[in-house]
Amino acid sequence: MSLIILSVIIILPAKADEPVSQNIIKANLFSPIVRTGSFFYERVLNEDMSFQLGFFYTGASISETSFRGVGITPEFRYYLSETRPAPSGVFVAPYARYQNFSITAEGESGKGTFSGIGGGLLVGWQTLLKNTISLEGFIGPAYTSANVKVTDGDEEDFELGFFDGFGVRFGFTVGLAF
Repeated sequence: MSLIILSVIIILPAKADEPVSQNIIKANLFSPIVRTGSFFYERVLNEDMSFQLGFFYTGASISETSFRGVGITPEFRYYLSETRPAPSGVFVAPYARYQNFSITAEGESGKGTFSGIGGGLLVGWQTLLKNTISLEGFIGPAYTSANVKVTDGDEEDFELGFFDGFGVRFGFTVGLAF
């Protein structure tokens, strides 16, 4: 009997330190401002690390250029907190991103395809409310190298804006942890 009590005393604190939620599905609340839907799946790997996969669809316009297409963003997260296990606390996250869009210049004077590959580094903070609701904010530098294939018009017809070159990636997500 004392062996069972000793086992319970040893096992229960160990389980209390483990994160209950190993998976989170999230949506970026800032994305609709630029006519984009941005969704993420995060999986905890251990108490300090997680992997996140993001997907977005956009119908954004910059100046006189319209973009329609998708992007995918794999991300590795390292949580810095010594008192709270992943997926809670401050994190740093290197990421890569691939984007593929059809592009149209104003008045349909130009058409083409856009593909971009890039990456960056984020700093963020995430918390879980009642181990169910995820709230997260992040910001960091980004770089994208783009390739435009023009099918109608000239490459000068297109304004690529933040889709090409250096920029800032930021967001605020709300999610469901399970």
